[in-house]
Amino acid sequence: MKALVFDKFGGPDVLYYTEVPDPVIGDHEILVKTEAVGLNFADIYRRKGNYHLAGEPPYILGYEGAGVVSEVGAAITDIKVGDKIGFADVPYANAEFVTVPYEKAIPLPDQISCETAAAVLLQGLTAHYLVHDSYHIEKGDTVLVHAAAGGVGQLLTQMAKLLGAEVIGLTSTADKASIARDAGADQVYLYSSDWVAEVKKATSGQGVKVVYESIGSTLTSSFKATKIGGTVVFFGMAGGDPAPVDPRMLMDTSKTLTGGDLWNVLTSRDERVTRSHQLFTWIAEGRLQIAEPTVFSLSDGAKAHELLESRKSTGKILLKP
Repeated sequence: MKALVFDKFGGPDVLYYTEVPDPVIGDHEILVKTEAVGLNFADIYRRKGNYHLAGEPPYILGYEGAGVVSEVGAAITDIKVGDKIGFADVPYANAEFVTVPYEKAIPLPDQISCETAAAVLLQGLTAHYLVHDSYHIEKGDTVLVHAAAGGVGQLLTQMAKLLGAEVIGLTSTADKASIARDAGADQVYLYSSDWVAEVKKATSGQGVKVVYESIGSTLTSSFKATKIGGTVVFFGMAGGDPAPVDPRMLMDTSKTLTGGDLWNVLTSRDERVTRSHQLFTWIAEGRLQIAEPTVFSLSDGAKAHELLESRKSTGKILLKP
């Protein structure tokens, strides 16, 4: 089969498309003919050597995607050849075929395409646990979403609105502010403005009930924008490491700092299937809109990496074998 691989760490230019051995499945695994693969920043970090990689080169990136079942392990009875399967955390997906463990296989309903699944699963499941588990949004809550035009940010905004919250978004440009508004944000401020003051003004001087903090370097400001007794959910640091948090500040203001990691939530097949089908239902009902993805051929994966790394993209980037 063909796959996008690399032998050494570096920039997008280390990636190349070549022939590699076909995978061989075990009794509890499924061979999936890949239809679409989601590109994520984790792929960039692995390509650069920031994350540990098992095995020997050539390395194959890709953890999120969807496709059609080509072969089923002997121990599996409820999935058959021809079914559509999605996955959010299966390695070596940047290839024509991928081996999916049964516990990580997410059946796709007829109305959900492989492209839609690959575009929504990782970011959608992240947004889902953030609004249900890290902090359970309730009707009337005021919510501040960092990077509101990004993939997770747009989904977070929509889910918060579905749950009855008022959403304030933060973006880096006016164009991205428009995208955040289209996703449902009630108000949007730019990082170049005095956004803490703007948020306080918009909330009658109190601040928001919860901040979804994915930038890292803005953590201190996020606390300033949070009301007494509010919560900051820290789930990323795209803009750099956060400053240390003084626990005395948390005590004095009754504020909460909590973290979030998807892999602490997706601990079973039931969790994967149940949460995914909530996403699929919202999409099928038209309550959750998925931005049109930017699609590259898998053989042009280096160009896709360049675009994602430039931070000029706003929707999901997909690779198609």
